[in-house]
Amino acid sequence: MKKAGILNRHLAGAIAELGHGDGVLVCDAGMPVPVGPRVVDLSFRAGVPSFAEVLDGLLAELVVEGATAATEVRRANAAVAALLDARFPELGLVSHERLKELSGGARLIVRTGEATPYANVLLRCGVFF
Repeated sequence: MKKAGILNRHLAGAIAELGHGDGVLVCDAGMPVPVGPRVVDLSFRAGVPSFAEVLDGLLAELVVEGATAATEVRRANAAVAALLDARFPELGLVSHERLKELSGGARLIVRTGEATPYANVLLRCGVFF
């Protein structure tokens, strides 16, 4: 049994299968989940686990070379916008509709219990060397 890091077996296994350039969408409970990508649904109750908790857990285990979020997060969710700006100084922004389109090409979708608007980010995996 693992004693540290991501303990959820489905999420840990999905992370181990990721490669350079793969997309990982970390999303709130309300984001439409497209057919196609592997989904690990961590949502338990509204707000649990939070977007921030899941994002930080993933960032501790993944090499991320880029991130994209919805432009709408800036006006509708200042807390998540600040979190994303702190984690990704070169955060890419697209419309929420475009982010939903891009999510169909993700290799993995991690659904949180977050219940605030536009708490979504599409990560692009990098390499550690």
